[in-house]
Amino acid sequence: MPFLELSLTIRQSDQERVELALEDAGALAVTLLDADAETPNERAILEPGVGETPLWGEIALSALFDPDADRAGLVAVLTELVPEIAPEHIRFREVADQDWTRAWMDQFQPMRFGRRLWIYPSTIEPPTDDAEAVVVRLDPGLAFGTGTHPTTALCLEWLDGADLAGKTLIDYGCGSGILAIAALKLGAAHVVGIDNDPQALAASRDNAERNGVTEHLTLCLPEDFDGAPADLLVANILAGPLAELAPRFAACCKPGAPFALSGILIGQEAELLDRYGADFTDLDVATREDWVRISGRRR
Repeated sequence: MPFLELSLTIRQSDQERVELALEDAGALAVTLLDADAETPNERAILEPGVGETPLWGEIALSALFDPDADRAGLVAVLTELVPEIAPEHIRFREVADQDWTRAWMDQFQPMRFGRRLWIYPSTIEPPTDDAEAVVVRLDPGLAFGTGTHPTTALCLEWLDGADLAGKTLIDYGCGSGILAIAALKLGAAHVVGIDNDPQALAASRDNAERNGVTEHLTLCLPEDFDGAPADLLVANILAGPLAELAPRFAACCKPGAPFALSGILIGQEAELLDRYGADFTDLDVATREDWVRISGRRR
């Protein structure tokens, strides 16, 4: 069955109102992307945590409807809700069944992180002549984390350089499960993936099955986590929650446990370095584009 796709660019401040209006108007799916990204691979899917504010100034929004949806009615709803939206900036096109889900995958190419780690979409078979290559199979999906965003890349590179063999790891804010799965593929014995979004846990579970690591992965909501300390911890969320979670992360790490945090914009690291300095040492800052990773180890 074909679909009708509506697309437009909106301000971040209008995102919630527009998204709810489209859903009330019968949208089958709504996708939010960074409107300022220069290439499709840089357009991370927007999935802020519960109660968190998106960081993008402008959002490229697309929504799918039944092919016979009333275009004029949709335009009227949006322009009444947000008068700043010019009707001529609302675009429509017909898309074939699955065309909208494959568009990302057609442009999602294999990516290397560190020395060994590769992320491959299911549409491309990895070469067999690299004995050291560690391959994670992952397709873009509803939960954040495909490796295209700088924060995910920073964490993947850190994992590739970590001593994971036989270790336990906590992935706090697991999203798509990409970091948890990568850790297991790199030799971790067990990973606990924690997220406050049940949809993210479902995506992590599906991706773990695709990579054959389900039996070594425990997934849970924050309130269901038993608090058992791990050998390593990684958290790719946002600076605000990272600051609030510092005491909990300290309790979740064994003495000497390495950790890495990202989801931090340049300029936000000073407060976090001060906050984490009480319980963690050997703090180090790495940057990629406008984003920061803080790493170190539990005292």
